[in-house]
Amino acid sequence: MVQLADESGSTDKANYTNQILSLGRQAGLDHVGVASAAVLVRARQAINERKSQDLHNQMQFTYRNPERSTDPTKTLPSAKSVIVGAFSYSSSSSNYSDQSSATEIDLSARVAKYVWSDYYAQLRESLGAVAQKLKSDGHRAVVLADDNAIVDREVAYQAGLGWFGKNSNLLISGAGSYFVLGCIITSADLAVATQPVEDGCGACRRCIDNCPTEAIVAPGVIDANKCLAWLLQKPGVFDRNFRVALGDRIYGCDDCQEVCPPTVRFEKKSAGSNVTISSKEPKAWVSVAKILTSDDASLLAEFGVWYIADRDPKWLRRNALIILGNIGDASNGTVIDLMKRYLRHPDAMLRAHAVWAAARLGLNYLIDKNEVDELVQAELAVLPSVK
Repeated sequence: MVQLADESGSTDKANYTNQILSLGRQAGLDHVGVASAAVLVRARQAINERKSQDLHNQMQFTYRNPERSTDPTKTLPSAKSVIVGAFSYSSSSSNYSDQSSATEIDLSARVAKYVWSDYYAQLRESLGAVAQKLKSDGHRAVVLADDNAIVDREVAYQAGLGWFGKNSNLLISGAGSYFVLGCIITSADLAVATQPVEDGCGACRRCIDNCPTEAIVAPGVIDANKCLAWLLQKPGVFDRNFRVALGDRIYGCDDCQEVCPPTVRFEKKSAGSNVTISSKEPKAWVSVAKILTSDDASLLAEFGVWYIADRDPKWLRRNALIILGNIGDASNGTVIDLMKRYLRHPDAMLRAHAVWAAARLGLNYLIDKNEVDELVQAELAVLPSVK
């Protein structure tokens, strides 16, 4: 149980807080804590500094309006406390990152662990149960999960759930970072954690050294211009400097977590003697060919829980074309057919990425050298070498 501070000296306040925390755990939260509804000064400063250095690379979310995302009272003016809950998506999938699996499954792309299931839906349900209790007791309560209205990692830190790892993720003591976070901003005056958890990383820098694009530019600082997880979500032309590094990733990147000692230890402990999830686990892999042949409605129906810019499946197809260039076999009939299809696609953005993929596969003979669109011409001017 988190040690709580109660400046009023009232045992009622602490008892009620512990009742709420207990309810959160009963509702399915793996970890739960309380922070004050004060402005998140440190988070606001970090956001403003990184925006000034263009480390956010046009990322919006909590960067869009830091005055709002770092002040709980902007969401609920009567806010006094913020309850934060962590829902685990840890599993025994120790072979999930096995690179050989990309060749074992024909034209399959890798999915980051946190979207193998709709964990946020489960998190919201758990937080909702707590919010309902607060409301029934006469308090106001607003649930926020995967929401740009609050920097939930900073709240979790203030609530004593864990510390910030050098990969910028919140690391929970004894449990690592495979968690989704959500908050309840409430008018209830709850007892808050006495102090944040001390840093547990020490001299370790495995996440920094294992980032495939060197996106961790300082402990806890991510350069979104290099981060594959963001580049996959960002609309527009995918940065050519990082297309090869993308490998077979279609959504997210778990590399900095997969090497993190606290997270690895918890994964091994959780696995016990259980059989590990197969590399053919359908939630961990998706078909590149399916993405490139399905219509918009089908893609949004299947991948609707993913963040897709403007809800436009074009960006999924763009990413799939890059992966096709990385893992495809130039002698495979399906690959050739997909290349022909997209090299003639009406959308110039997709034709441009198809040009890159075709050249990487050595299928230059399929490319129309007389293309007039500027996006495609830009790709033709810097064709990649054959993989």
